Amino acid sequence: MSFLYPRLLAEQAKPLFEEYGRLTITELTGRVAATHDSAVFVATGGDRVSPVRLHELRAGVVDLAKGAGFPNNSDRAGNADFDLRLAALLHAETGMVPAEAASRDVWAFMALVLLPDVAFWRYPQPPRDRVLGTDLTRHVFGRLWWRAQLVRSSDVHEPYGALKILGEAAFDQIYARRAALGGSPHMVRAILRVWQDLDLTGLNERETLRDFLKRLLRLAPFVLFDGIEEQALDEELHAVAQESVDAQRAASSPGSDTAQSGQDTSLIVPRELPQSAAVGDKASVTRTVPMETADSRRFRSVEICAGAGAQALGLERAGFDPVLLIDSKADACFTIDLNRPGWDVICMDIAHFRPSLRPETLGVDLVSGGLPRVKSPATVGRAEDTEERGVLRAAIALARVIKPKAVLLENVPGLVESQDFAADRSWIETELGNAGYKWSWRVLNAADFGVPQNRSSGFLVAMQDPYFSRFAWPEPDELPPPSVGQVLGPSMSAYGWPGAERWIKGADRIAPALVGGSDRRGGADLGPTGTKQAWAVLGVNGNSLGDEPPGADFPVDGQPKLTVDQAALIQAIPQEWNFFGGKTSRYRQIGHAMPPPLAAAVGGAISAALRG
Repeated sequence: MSFLYPRLLAEQAKPLFEEYGRLTITELTGRVAATHDSAVFVATGGDRVSPVRLHELRAGVVDLAKGAGFPNNSDRAGNADFDLRLAALLHAETGMVPAEAASRDVWAFMALVLLPDVAFWRYPQPPRDRVLGTDLTRHVFGRLWWRAQLVRSSDVHEPYGALKILGEAAFDQIYARRAALGGSPHMVRAILRVWQDLDLTGLNERETLRDFLKRLLRLAPFVLFDGIEEQALDEELHAVAQESVDAQRAASSPGSDTAQSGQDTSLIVPRELPQSAAVGDKASVTRTVPMETADSRRFRSVEICAGAGAQALGLERAGFDPVLLIDSKADACFTIDLNRPGWDVICMDIAHFRPSLRPETLGVDLVSGGLPRVKSPATVGRAEDTEERGVLRAAIALARVIKPKAVLLENVPGLVESQDFAADRSWIETELGNAGYKWSWRVLNAADFGVPQNRSSGFLVAMQDPYFSRFAWPEPDELPPPSVGQVLGPSMSAYGWPGAERWIKGADRIAPALVGGSDRRGGADLGPTGTKQAWAVLGVNGNSLGDEPPGADFPVDGQPKLTVDQAALIQAIPQEWNFFGGKTSRYRQIGHAMPPPLAAAVGGAISAALRG
């Protein structure tokens, strides 16, 4: 039988979380309850769990916790064993179905009403997601239920025995950071079966698993793993896993070029406009790709709010190789993995990232990021203002801890120019100044650097001495940017649309700024009314996105819709760069991106200053 559980909504959960963070474990035990005045149940499906059953569940959890030292003591080994036992208990005893277990509010009730003392004992001074359930892969209880759900095998002596194969960090790679694979119990069980049979002697288990998952992720678009029978799936996965083991052994062997360089040698070719794009003056669309100087040193970077990797791609062309990229959106992380499997990507909120756990990030040459767009002071107090300014402050705090030679942050032009943001600029400058940095602000238009779009961004570059004295903002290209018709002409005519040539000639200017990167907007369209009208002048229907370019039966004088791939062309993202996710998700990744040519130009100015 499935049960419905009480849900503690965010408005009630957040104040409790703040209050409970100041209480002792004994005081929290005094707050334990099986009901809460503000708790609600979902309206349909299943029976409501009774207070008696909740008390029984609590008793079982507390018994396990006492075995690990609750309420006074805990240690790393004891916590790990407690988590394994608790995962099995929660899954076996709660009677939840996945739809119920997917509710963050259910787990907020568990952590703040039924088991607050256990929750704050297991994670003293926990971050919000450990208690509030904003990320169930990190929730003190929710993550364990889902681990058990994914590994449970009913036809073996120990249904939850596979929980012992990998620790939390390794399992997190499968579930949280590789959700395209980790969302399938069939797939997770196969990964664990194969993993426990590998010979990993002398290898770094974490790095080998990471390589294995990346190889699987590259296969995911071409193999329906859930449709393969168990034996065949195990054989397929074992072959892929063995490739990872062999690659890791080769990389770690003495004299190996890979071992010495530590570099991923994959490369991506910058986009070139097809020959058929030269409807206008061909010379006007020729671009000069930034060239390496005689000093060809490469630099190390950390990219935060990395999105789909477009900014990192531009910085790569300017000489920066990321040692780590961080983004909170799973689809964006998968996009980077698809295109740059050698880059290390973690999917998490940057406010929860601790550089001390990744010492290779400390002292890198550059910390960079395209941050969520901060809003004007009119939004002060609203959720979006709190969240986005929180990301801005977290970014500055990370830079102060990592202590790179240079910092590059991109945001709205108003953050640079508007008096409305004077307080934000003053705070940033004070924080960076106290950390030994000098800074410069500038608004740059992507159209000045070869991008077919009128897209202005605000930039902050901060550098330590002596590098700052050598920094100069990049100068605009001498050549004008290509028009929308020149860039999209080949794709608009690819399916035989008889109106293509006429359309190309009419789309004789650059595009308005591509809008759509925010999760708070609706579906995939080209922006507000004014932006759609600007697209209409270019012969584009901006009310939604199309699935493919216009065909032979499309009206000669019709207005086609842009496809997601065409939107990427407007952002000057290389055609070879693939995006993961559904249409709306892919378009949001593109709309949020910094055009790589603009990133390359600013990155080139920074690398020139570092080279001296």
